[in-house]
Amino acid sequence: MKKHNFSAGPAILPAEVIKEAAAGVLDINNIGLSLLEVSHRDKDFMNIMEEARSLVKELMGLSSEYQVLFLGGGASTQFAMVPSNLLVKDGTAAYVNTGVWASKAIKEAKMVGNINVIASSEDKKFSYVPKNYTIPTDANYLHVTSNNTIYGTQMHSYPDSPIPLVCDMSSDIFSRQLDFSKFSLIYAGAQKNMGAAGATMVIVKESLLGKTGRKMFSMLDYQVHIKGESMYNTPPVFPVYVSLLTMKWLKKNGGLAWIEAINRKKAELMYAEIDRNSLFTGTVVKEDRSWMNATFLLTKPELEETFNKMWKEAAIVGIKGHRDVGGYRASMYNALTIEDVQALVDVMKDFEKKNG
Repeated sequence: MKKHNFSAGPAILPAEVIKEAAAGVLDINNIGLSLLEVSHRDKDFMNIMEEARSLVKELMGLSSEYQVLFLGGGASTQFAMVPSNLLVKDGTAAYVNTGVWASKAIKEAKMVGNINVIASSEDKKFSYVPKNYTIPTDANYLHVTSNNTIYGTQMHSYPDSPIPLVCDMSSDIFSRQLDFSKFSLIYAGAQKNMGAAGATMVIVKESLLGKTGRKMFSMLDYQVHIKGESMYNTPPVFPVYVSLLTMKWLKKNGGLAWIEAINRKKAELMYAEIDRNSLFTGTVVKEDRSWMNATFLLTKPELEETFNKMWKEAAIVGIKGHRDVGGYRASMYNALTIEDVQALVDVMKDFEKKNG
């Protein structure tokens, strides 16, 4: 029996994507070879890479001024690549700190140059998203993190930035409609909402590059990867393929408008139960709640063992909270169905009925 998978990442994928990806591992395009043993210079994989890069821009409605890359190293490598490519020597970059991953991005960027943290929610344990901050017009870029997987907050609107806007969208990429042209650079690890672990997608306005006045290692240089069409070195072939299949699944079903409507319903169902149920309480301010990661606590911690037993018996996995915050976290990425969410809600209702 397929379990209800609320894992925060690597996360749930559509069943048809897993089936097709598995077939490709056995034999890609009926050529008698596994995807895992085909040269990345072979047309069978080059076509996969080109289609994946093209489909990113199609789903997001982006123009030809943007380049799309699929790289290795995870989103954590982008914490260094972004300032290396955009932060001018003796310049300054502005960052908003909304959680663990934003904090790590700030730490890495400080090793490259001058960083100004212009807003932070650390004062209240990252339980909200800062607003109404002043963006310095003389900074080279503004970096934000769209969704906080650990603490359960999400940016539901973005500032009209007078400087290039950079966003880490690792945990809510392709989950909703946005005006993606507001962003000059977007990056996202694939394993939370668009594919298998091992690939990181980068979308960047090419006109921004080559202006820092600094020397870079080739592997950290976006221009090198653009020139190599994401194949300067051997790319993560299988995660790119799974990402392509997931994007094709999205497009076939109606794109970002389709998945946004579903994600909204899942979040509304989950949070309605958290707010209604006397044995649970949410951990973040309501207006900044994440559609992707609902975080909550027991109002009677002594019942933890009882609740854990109930959700495990219901074939639910992955809802234990991050070690830094405890409690529970229900990650509701694109491939998670509303029926999965209903299964958890039913357990929560039954738990209250028996223990409230």
